[in-house]
Amino acid sequence: MEPTILCLAKMGLRAEMKLFAGIALASAIAIGAPISAEAATIVAKVDISTQTMTVLHGGKVKYRWKVSTARAGKVTPSGSWSAKWLSKNHRSSRYNNAPMPYSIFYNGNYAVHGTDQISRLGRPASSGCIRLHPENARVLFEMTRREGLKNTRIVVQR
Repeated sequence: MEPTILCLAKMGLRAEMKLFAGIALASAIAIGAPISAEAATIVAKVDISTQTMTVLHGGKVKYRWKVSTARAGKVTPSGSWSAKWLSKNHRSSRYNNAPMPYSIFYNGNYAVHGTDQISRLGRPASSGCIRLHPENARVLFEMTRREGLKNTRIVVQR
């Protein structure tokens, strides 16, 4: 029997499955494959075409809110990212110190955050970020803080 197979036989089936899962995850990360949104506890799905966000917690729809994404000439990138960092009272360093309360940064300078331009929610109006009503931004921010950045996924689709 080959040494690798003998080693796996000694480790038992459970250890073999953990090893296989670890190799699969490492391979996915190495080739840059996105980790499944379903694995996250919180998934914030943004639909650019309807200007809505659906928040799932534990796989169940918890909230559905209006958002504003990029206006004409600007871009809100589509894709799937884990939350990277939080900033409760953030101010934009790019756009005249604009308030960005309850910011959840997910892709470089792109964030989900509250806005004081509530009347513009439900239609494209931002410079690229995903804007929410400040109260909804607070709810998502606190959920993310509680569950953790690695357990929060932002998914943007057209």
